[in-house]
Amino acid sequence: MNPAAFPAVRIFPVKDTGMYTGKTEQPCCLCDNPETVARVDLPPRAINEMKHGDPIAWQDVIGEVSVHFCESDWELVQNLVLEMGMSPLPRCNAARASFDLREDFEALTNQQKAVQDHSAREQQMLADANAVLDGETQHDPTNRALVEARVIRWVVDNDA
Repeated sequence: MNPAAFPAVRIFPVKDTGMYTGKTEQPCCLCDNPETVARVDLPPRAINEMKHGDPIAWQDVIGEVSVHFCESDWELVQNLVLEMGMSPLPRCNAARASFDLREDFEALTNQQKAVQDHSAREQQMLADANAVLDGETQHDPTNRALVEARVIRWVVDNDA
């Protein structure tokens, strides 16, 4: 058995559920490079804007959607978002995003969960993004925080 054939799994708390999940460390969503340097966490509806995201029921996602970028693509994404004002999501492969589906929890716990209402989580993510973009943070935001904030704002505002 080749251990490199299995993706790394990290344990994350799922907000407001009292549960933990093992999210897989995904490769770069743009080029499939397994060595990533940046992760951006987005609301579930971001799946709608990703390449090959149409068949995924974003309403059944529990928690946020994480996309990962390799070093060379991260430079490109920073330039695209911060300098050109464009979203990288249409080029991101949804199959390379990290997220948990409600059905996975139901299978794991043998219980049915209610359909997710993402509005409160989206509003919190949008408020946090606006605080970063409006300079209302304790410290100067990093480029990763700025990229994440802009993409969150575009995703939530685009579907509002």
